Amino acid sequence: MAIETIIFPDAEQAAQQVAKKIQQLIQRKPDAVLGLATGGTPLLLYRELIRMHAEEGLSFAQVRTFNLDEYEGLPPDHPESYWSFMQRNLFDHIDISPGNYHLPSGMLAADAVPEHCEAYENAIRAAGGIDFQILGIGRNGHIGFNEPGSTISSRTRRVTLCEVTRSDAAPAFGSIEQVPTHAISMGCATILEAKEIVLLAFGEHKAEIVAQAVCGDVSENVTASYLQTHQNIHFYLDSAAARDLRESM
Repeated sequence: MAIETIIFPDAEQAAQQVAKKIQQLIQRKPDAVLGLATGGTPLLLYRELIRMHAEEGLSFAQVRTFNLDEYEGLPPDHPESYWSFMQRNLFDHIDISPGNYHLPSGMLAADAVPEHCEAYENAIRAAGGIDFQILGIGRNGHIGFNEPGSTISSRTRRVTLCEVTRSDAAPAFGSIEQVPTHAISMGCATILEAKEIVLLAFGEHKAEIVAQAVCGDVSENVTASYLQTHQNIHFYLDSAAARDLRESM
């Protein structure tokens, strides 16, 4: 399947359109299941959802969410944990029930991780699967923390973070030495089971990898290329991130 690419003049307009899609989904299905991402890319989207809740009455009271990943070794109250990120940037500002949002735990003993990951998969299935999955893309083409080499059949598991990924995270942590070396991440197969997927990418620094994901071979070297196999996938890009697409297509 070809990936549908939708190009906007700027990131704000892209985020607004994705927020409208989520709003429409929740209006049709109040207990929709959302797959959520972290990092800088979805911040504008989360701000728009918060605005819709405050100004337009969009309710998340029955919505269920599952996050893609969490760093290993960070307690929930650590400022760089993804649990803290989601509280600050979305959950604290909407009417979602604490029992309805789910994130992997990075604070488990090694022998408890496989059972935890299996339970996370089972919780997604018990919720009826993910209706709408939000993704970003790493500079090395990863989705979630599925680094190069992750298979298309991979499931939620402990992963080793690449140096590129850790380097990109280093400013937030103060230095690369402070960045965790491992994480718990949904697998590629888990992501691909979502009914609809939207990948957001903004800025010229994402242009080259976006073109590889959209137009390159389906390969474990760029796990975002696996999205080419999905039946309902859309890339929402600003003009800078779409820079290389016209030459590649």
